[in-house]
Amino acid sequence: MPKKYFIAIVPPEKILKQIELVKQELFAKYGLKSALRSPAHITLHRPFEWKESKEPFLIDKLEKFSFDKSFTIQLKNYNCFEPRVIYIDVTKNETLNHLHHQLRNYAGSQLKLLNEIEDFRGFHPHVTVAFRDLKKQMFFKLWDELKIKDFSESFDFTGFCLLRLESKWQIIKKFNND
Repeated sequence: MPKKYFIAIVPPEKILKQIELVKQELFAKYGLKSALRSPAHITLHRPFEWKESKEPFLIDKLEKFSFDKSFTIQLKNYNCFEPRVIYIDVTKNETLNHLHHQLRNYAGSQLKLLNEIEDFRGFHPHVTVAFRDLKKQMFFKLWDELKIKDFSESFDFTGFCLLRLESKWQIIKKFNND
């Protein structure tokens, strides 16, 4: 039976907790819970289906992916995809773009995974705090509130994670940047 998976950068615990607090506040104040279904993350490969019985093969292939550049990821303030998504922005970073491009190509050639939707929109790294259940009429109120708030954190890229959907998205494997 296929399961859903995706590949992402998950911030270190300290920053993860800060972002989870933002999402919890949005749940308490506006009832927004969709973003609570996954840990805070920057998506590198959109969700895809994979047979759970072939998960060891998937993990083995991802362990063989190599990206040997170190870099810092800067999270800076809030932004949006009007009128349904509000997120913490990731400062433009060519090394992160290069990582995404290499991983996308590797996943396509080694795992036959495609990121078709991204081909239309391009790669726009961000950390979502409100989306699927954010209704259009509530979006503008929440956006007026968040667009004036500051958020500023940075962390060094140390690797990426494979997440699997159970009742919520769970990190099942961390791949360290060697």
